[in-house]
Amino acid sequence: MAPPGPVYPQGPITQFPAKDLRHARRFITSHNTKGEGTFLADDDGAHHRVMVNGNAVANIIYSTNANPIDMNNDKDLVYARDNEVRISNYIHIYLYPGIHVPNGSVARLIDFAPGVESPLHRAMSLDYGVVIEGTFKLTLDSGEKRIMYPGDISVNRGAMHKWRNCDEQRSGRMLFILLDVKPLIVGGKVLSEDLGDLAGEYAGLG
Repeated sequence: MAPPGPVYPQGPITQFPAKDLRHARRFITSHNTKGEGTFLADDDGAHHRVMVNGNAVANIIYSTNANPIDMNNDKDLVYARDNEVRISNYIHIYLYPGIHVPNGSVARLIDFAPGVESPLHRAMSLDYGVVIEGTFKLTLDSGEKRIMYPGDISVNRGAMHKWRNCDEQRSGRMLFILLDVKPLIVGGKVLSEDLGDLAGEYAGLG
């Protein structure tokens, strides 16, 4: 008997990729016995997680748990693999990193359904956000806004923010790279992580 597949919520997006976006391929390199570069993986990632009742799907491309990263004996590959998916005794056991990894990094690709807006949130990390496909509006809790197009990059330094896919007809895609940071003090107060309505998506993870 084949192992059961994961149960996804019903919504605009039920799998990776969103049905109107192309598969994003992941290429992971290694070395042969001569020290020459080789391709170890050519896939679309092993971690696909539908979020927010089917309004988005996340695909973790890679995650690390140290800085600097130790690539000897494939330690980084083992960590990244073990934080994607394991299958044991025909039961799917999913191990996901939290929104970011302490002392590490997460590269997360997210497909947003047409017109969807994320909750206002803050991850205590330094976040690079790159628009891959579509047009997005980045709004801060101060009310300041910017429109981002493919190739545009945001560097979010712990600010409360939300994302909106500006296209009401087509899914959009962004790549987020999250790096751990030291406690951030603003106005004499230490800022804390605030995931808002996203908190349930990451409860107990990491």
